[in-house]
Amino acid sequence: MLQPELFDGITQRVVDTPRLRTGLLERFGDDAAAAPEKTVVLVHGNVSSSLFWQQLMLDLPRDLRVIAIDLRGFGASERKPVDATRGVRDFSDDVHSALEMLGVSTAHLVGWSMGGGVVLQYALDYPTLSLTLQAPVSPYGFGGTRRDGSRLTDDDAGCGGGGANPDFVERLRMGDTTADEQTSPRTVFRSTYVAAGYESEHEDVWVASMLTTSTEPGNYPGNSSASDNWPGFAAGTDGFLNTMVPKYFNVSAVVELDQKPPVLWVHGDADAIVSDASFFDINHLGALGVIPGWPGAEVAPAQEMVSQTRDVLDAYSAAGGEVREIVFEGVGHSPHLERPTEFVAALLQRIGYPS
Repeated sequence: MLQPELFDGITQRVVDTPRLRTGLLERFGDDAAAAPEKTVVLVHGNVSSSLFWQQLMLDLPRDLRVIAIDLRGFGASERKPVDATRGVRDFSDDVHSALEMLGVSTAHLVGWSMGGGVVLQYALDYPTLSLTLQAPVSPYGFGGTRRDGSRLTDDDAGCGGGGANPDFVERLRMGDTTADEQTSPRTVFRSTYVAAGYESEHEDVWVASMLTTSTEPGNYPGNSSASDNWPGFAAGTDGFLNTMVPKYFNVSAVVELDQKPPVLWVHGDADAIVSDASFFDINHLGALGVIPGWPGAEVAPAQEMVSQTRDVLDAYSAAGGEVREIVFEGVGHSPHLERPTEFVAALLQRIGYPS
């Protein structure tokens, strides 16, 4: 019998790898011996899981093999602590280990938000056929950098685990499914994961996916350290949010790859999370007066996340890589949910289907 969160046609299992027990979703009837050129691997973002990919999986052609992997600490995967000093390499190495157990030597990778950073790191370390980046974290991490990727402070002040809202973390831990407060996961989904006006009969599934996020030590959000710099905290060394601080995360070296997989970059112009004016960027919130004591734009400018991604991908293109950018008007952080037909068409074109 299917679990309530699983769509008809989707199956879930856990694969034991040398690194950890990894949860994943597949489609009934997919060919486990499909060639790499016919294999698509989906990697979710922060505070989510593979459950978010289900409709996309069902919408893709049946002669493809489609795999959605749960990162450690999410979904059905093991709740092992994350060593944030490796950036997102714990995640990308986990994905590689799972694919090895499945007999997948290389594939087309799709990464959403934090998962975009994971697949970029994967491409730096392992063979990759193509990359589709949906609303990806900047190649220079989340928060704490100027346009050129240079760090604002030596301790990444205002970045990492200390930036999470404690009430939101507690509501994740409690399994809150209501929309009673601004910090309720359902409210956060409605206000930041998607643009205003989005509705779905599957919203309960999306919220259930968010609630699989582990709040155990070393998972979400991660630790922090005291700082003499505004706003008084800096990056820690473990947990999900610290994997993306600029001290530990920088995947701009994709520009230097000898073999450059073609890239599709898809994002919405109403994204509240990954933006040049992100409502999750402590410095932007300081500029708005939400967080008091902001020292000004010279000291603590908002991170120009989208512009940084465009700069790196422009350099990637200039160095011989193939890049296509698609911006969806009026779309938030989840184009695959908000514009599914257009997203599928763009993805199929990126992977060269039909070949």
